[in-house]
Amino acid sequence: MTRRMRVGRRLLAAVAAAGLVAGVAACGGDGAGEGKRVTVGLITKRDTNPFFVKMKEAAQEAAKANNVELLTAAGKTDTDNQSQVTAIENMTTRGAKGILITPADSKAIVPAVRKSRAAGVIVIALDTPTEPQSAVDALFATDNRKAGLLIGQWAKHKFDTEKKTPRIAMLDLAPGISVGQLRHDGFLEGFGIEDGDPQIIGAVNTEGDTAKGQTGMEQLLQKDPRTNLVYSINEPSGFGAATALRQAGKNATIVSVDGGCEAIRNGVKNGLIDATSQQYPQNMAKLGVEAVAEAARGGPKPSGYEDTGVTLITDEPQDGVDSKDSADGTENCWG
Repeated sequence: MTRRMRVGRRLLAAVAAAGLVAGVAACGGDGAGEGKRVTVGLITKRDTNPFFVKMKEAAQEAAKANNVELLTAAGKTDTDNQSQVTAIENMTTRGAKGILITPADSKAIVPAVRKSRAAGVIVIALDTPTEPQSAVDALFATDNRKAGLLIGQWAKHKFDTEKKTPRIAMLDLAPGISVGQLRHDGFLEGFGIEDGDPQIIGAVNTEGDTAKGQTGMEQLLQKDPRTNLVYSINEPSGFGAATALRQAGKNATIVSVDGGCEAIRNGVKNGLIDATSQQYPQNMAKLGVEAVAEAARGGPKPSGYEDTGVTLITDEPQDGVDSKDSADGTENCWG
């Protein structure tokens, strides 16, 4: 069993605490962890996406193990920057030694981050880099460009092997979110094309939402009913695309990123999603809490980039592209 699998299984045992859009969880008891009690904040994009639910669960588990009081907050949508700004200000005022954040807007959040750091707070971006990345102390995240690259390479090999002419629909995230751009660019690189290539029939922003993924796919099918390859920013938007395709009586290969349990169980295993790049939010949160706690107790201050892992999951392996099957994806999924 690999180290990643062991970590994934331990973290899957964490129990989620009920919470509102913004809330506070006091974690840890007397004698938990070592050294003085430390306050750490976790700010996610929203608290309904299984990716962020797992991130919060892992942070709570790590907080209990490291004598940390965990403050939590989330936006109402993936692009709700103002709620995150307010959360940073509140957590800084409450004495957080460090804040872990998945930025809703990579650029707009920077002034609030810099103000908090100027007050002595360690800020670590999880999953999504800020722009510039140097605005935070450290980034603990999936290599999102690699995540896109893997599904792009897989799709390219599949279409070349089957001698199919690709007609590509791009279901993107939203402007201003670096993770979306990185995955988009990585997919194009893996497929060997650039923006504007005639093989791309169009792109729409979905905000990672199922309903918007369906609407966007319907729009692109109207533009070109021959669409046979769909890049989706995440599995919710990919499931939306699958619904639109089914209702239109069309078939297309769908590739995506995230690798949650629903995606593996109801997507990859059932053939609705043909390949996905699985990432590990539990690793991001656990490492983030541990890093802040250690630094607050006199240890090294976190800095730079920590790659938290990504694996291509598919039940249709392609020669020359490393991947694992849905059974492996199920063992290490979240949500």
